[in-house]
Amino acid sequence: MSGLVRWLTAGNPSIYTLQGTNTYLVGDPEGRDLVCIDPGPHDAAHLAAVRDAGGGRIRQILLTHRHPDHVAGAPALAETLGIGISAAAPEGLTGARPLADGEIVRASGASLRVVATPGHSSDHICFYLEEERALLTGDHILGWGTTVIPFPDGNLAAYMDSLKRLLRLDLGRLYPGHGPVIEDGRAKVEEYLAHRTDREAQILAGLAAGDGSARELVARIYVDVDPRLHPAAELSVLAHLTKLVAEGRLEQTGHDDYRLRR
Repeated sequence: MSGLVRWLTAGNPSIYTLQGTNTYLVGDPEGRDLVCIDPGPHDAAHLAAVRDAGGGRIRQILLTHRHPDHVAGAPALAETLGIGISAAAPEGLTGARPLADGEIVRASGASLRVVATPGHSSDHICFYLEEERALLTGDHILGWGTTVIPFPDGNLAAYMDSLKRLLRLDLGRLYPGHGPVIEDGRAKVEEYLAHRTDREAQILAGLAAGDGSARELVARIYVDVDPRLHPAAELSVLAHLTKLVAEGRLEQTGHDDYRLRR
């Protein structure tokens, strides 16, 4: 499917991680330098598989964001291979260096441009593989379903802006942090934007019908969603409500009580 991108899926499936976290090795497999994106959880079998797949040619580790299912294995892999870690928010990772928006990271035959995409988390970044017009998306876009915006670190206004920013790229394939590869990247970004717009309309309709809290809105809107996902859905609804308050369309009348602005 790709001459420059290979991936291994960690054995951490769940309702949140889908079949598990995808770890990517980027670079010409015959070349001397590879980069590893998101080593995944601290799982010895998965990290050994990543190390073996790299064949001694992984030169650095890149992180899309700091959630444990993407980053927990990074320190152990870095120590084993004697390499560094790079992330938008490197604090707390020994020896890690910061990545700046627009920075180019190179591997054999591959140029990865850092694209700042805050929203799912405040430090989230994606990597644009210029040679293939491909984007490694972390949790910004998933292979199935839609990503959670976990309030308060998640920010819906920033997330929407980040999605719109991706439409300015020449997008082909997407390599998500969870789920299968997406062939039509532009269509998926547009689908995500439409989903968030529709969800906002549902929230406004729920408030007009008398709902006042995120929990009440989740009960109304997410009736066909596995109840185990309702706590995560509540965080995303809170992110929507916070955006609407900031826009002056709602007023917050209590800790978790919202009303349409008259």
